[in-house]
Parts: sequence; C-alpha cells; structure tokens
Amino acid sequence: MIAHLQRATTTAALIPALYGLDDPRGSLRPRLIGADYRGADKQLPLFGDPQEVLDGGVLDAPALRIGARAPEQPVWMCSVRSDPRHPDLSDAQWADVARRLVTATGLAPAGDPHGCRWAAIRNGDQSVHVVATVVREDGYLHGTYRDPFHVQAECTRIAAELGHLTRTVTTAKDHRMPVITINAEPSGSIVATGTSDDLSATLLRHAGFQQIDDWHGRRHRLPTTTPRPEAASIAAHAAQMLRAARYSVDLDPKLHLEPLDTPGRQILHLTDAIRGAADFAELAGVLDELLDPDDGMLVRLQEALETASEQITDLDPDQHELSDRFGTASDQLVTTQAELAEVLDEVQLATSNTAGTADVLAADDLRTRAALARSTAAPAANAAGAPVAAASTGLPPVPAPAVGAAGRTR
Repeated sequence: MIAHLQRATTTAALIPALYGLDDPRGSLRPRLIGADYRGADKQLPLFGDPQEVLDGGVLDAPALRIGARAPEQPVWMCSVRSDPRHPDLSDAQWADVARRLVTATGLAPAGDPHGCRWAAIRNGDQSVHVVATVVREDGYLHGTYRDPFHVQAECTRIAAELGHLTRTVTTAKDHRMPVITINAEPSGSIVATGTSDDLSATLLRHAGFQQIDDWHGRRHRLPTTTPRPEAASIAAHAAQMLRAARYSVDLDPKLHLEPLDTPGRQILHLTDAIRGAADFAELAGVLDELLDPDDGMLVRLQEALETASEQITDLDPDQHELSDRFGTASDQLVTTQAELAEVLDEVQLATSNTAGTADVLAADDLRTRAALARSTAAPAANAAGAPVAAASTGLPPVPAPAVGAAGRTR
C-alpha cells in the first residue's frame, strides 16, 4: 500500500478532485464508507453520497470554533492505494483501513471522545481517501509532523496482514555491505562504483555526485567542471559518510585530504625546525620567522589580541573587563618583543664566536702537529752524531774536531 498526504483550506475545496469535476475524461461517483463526526449536533450519513459532509462544513466546524488559532490549512487528506496485482478490498475493509490510519496517526485515538472528525470516501477501485480536520473537539491542534511515518508504517503493516507483501528470509550474508571504490580516472573525472543499493547512492548524491545508469550499470561521477582540490575534498568526505554507514570504501590515495595548515600547525613546524637546527646560523634563520619585528609570528599574535580587544569594545562597550584582558595580553607581548629585540644579534654573535673558536682550534692543532714532528726528528739527528742542542735551539751545529791517523789532534 502507498499513502499520499495533502492539506486543504476547507473540505469543500476537495469536491472537484473527489468528484472528478476537473478531469476531462468524466465525473466520478464518490461514496461514503465510514466516518466519525464526534460532537456534531445533528445526525449525519455514514454511507452514501458524501456531498452533505463535504459541502456542509461538518468536518470544518472545530476549526471555525477556534477562529484565528486554526491553521491556514486545517483539512487533512490521506489517499491510500493498494497493490493492483492483488484483489481489491471491500468497502468494509477499506473503512477499517481508514479507521486504523486515523488511530495510528493520533488524529482519532480509540476511546478518545475529543479526537478529530474524519470520513472515509471511495471514488475508484484499489483506493480510499480519508478526509479529516486537524482541530480536535477540545480545541487543541493535532501535530502532523510524524504523520507520514505513522501512515506508511501502518500501511505496510496492513499489507503484510493481507498477504500483499512477499516475506523473504535473510541471512548474515545478506547484511554484508558492498565494497565501494572511489577513483580518480586518467581523464581527470572522479567516479564511484559498487553503489548497487539505494542508501549508498543517496549518500553519494548528497555529497555532490551525479548518478549515471546505463549499460555499464549504476555509478556516480563528480561533474567534470569541479576544481580538483574541491573534488578531492568531496570524495574524501563522501568516503567518510559511507564508512560511517558501515560500507567498505576503497579511496584512491590521490584523493586523501592533507591536514589543514592551521596557525598552530605552522608554529609546530617552526618548533621542529628550531629543535633540528644544526648550528647557530641555522637557528638564527628560524628564529627570524618567529621574532621578526615587521612580519614575525609574535608581532602578528600581538596585533590579533589588540584587534580582539578593540572589536569587543565596538560590539558591546559594557564588556570593558573582557576587552581589558585581551589588551593586557597584547601589552605583555609588546614587552616581550622589546626584551627579545636584540636576541637575534646575540645569536648571530654566537655564530661569529663559534667560527673564531674553530679557527683558533685549527691553528693550535697545526702548531701541535709541528712540535710533534720536530720532537720525533731529534733522535734521528743524535744517531748521526749531531749535537742535541742543535735540535733544541735551532742553531747550526758546531763542527767536530778532526782526528789524525795517529789519533793526534791538529
């Protein structure tokens, strides 16, 4: 069974549709098959021609009593059709269907004398029209927000009881979600395949994909005019929705979203660069991004706090305490900037001192190596007969006295 709800200003406005007066193929002959007029002050028909009920304002009376409190469209009509593949129901059966619908929605609960007035009308086969007012006899209004859900649920229940629904036995395998693949094709278009069920198709359409049904089967594609960054974002968020619905999603790695480059993440990157500085020169370059007096992160933060203080005052001058808190924080950053004004020069000086120290160490190393070389050369000279003093003083050696054949000295 399929139900369709609509509203009208008066029951008389439904006469053209129920009687077929606006249908060029000919008029219809509606018949009343059941009704409940609640507190009506006169006897009214329960069967036969509904003209008196529709045109006499019987169902409209509760809305007229409350005057301006009545909604603009107080008349409620539910049209129900049964499956044409099954035999039509009798008038008594359709009347019972109408009674169950007004009970399920809460329009006319069983045993409630102050419920809404209603009437069931037939003007063709395989269908019934339930006409009611949303104003109860006690003057309260019926809330119609959940009516579509209650009506369709009751129609499904009735169809099952009549045997109009085919019951199937489901197994655990039937509840396995299909695997959905979202790929970026070489042509540049982004296509989702494997969406054979209606839920996944609805989620993809909600994300911005267009459904295509052809001889290839059902698939979804983003419009080719979508910019690539936006398309990647849509695909990634569609994958998140599908996974939340317990689908298995294979998302192309090229469509994964990169983390947003937030101000906090930028400072975190700067902190990592400071920690990884190999020398003072590299550290000074990184600190310049943080402490630059014109465009550094510290001065931009101070400007933001100062602007917040001014904006709070502009929005509400009475919030002066809140504005002062931001102003105080801004002043503290100004003081911090003044204290760190010369810090980059000191880091650069540390760089120069480090370079001078290295030169001194290199010179000392050369002198040490020369001294070691001279100290190892001295024993060799002694072995050749050279005086030790020559090696230690650096003076030319004194020649040794000549010795004759007889051993006498000349």
